[in-house]
Amino acid sequence: MSAYAQTDTTSTPAPQSTKSSRAADRALSKKVRTALIAAKIVDTPTISVRAKNGSVTLAGSVREQSEIERAGEVARAVSGVNSVDNALTVRQQQ
Repeated sequence: MSAYAQTDTTSTPAPQSTKSSRAADRALSKKVRTALIAAKIVDTPTISVRAKNGSVTLAGSVREQSEIERAGEVARAVSGVNSVDNALTVRQQQ
């Protein structure tokens, strides 16, 4: 008696490679950071920008509430951004 292994013949589309996905995320993060700098958001060095599949997260602290709102608006306006999670906070004055 003989037995043969069967192979799955259904084809599934290959997901975008992890390497190219990470490169696209880094490029989008850079575009958002560049837009924040161009918009003269005062505390740009204290803002962290992370992107994943078109979703951008802004984190860090700024001096005023208006900077949080402005940073979110600028990030949303960048081509390729699908959503923005604005996790910025107002830094406590010392």
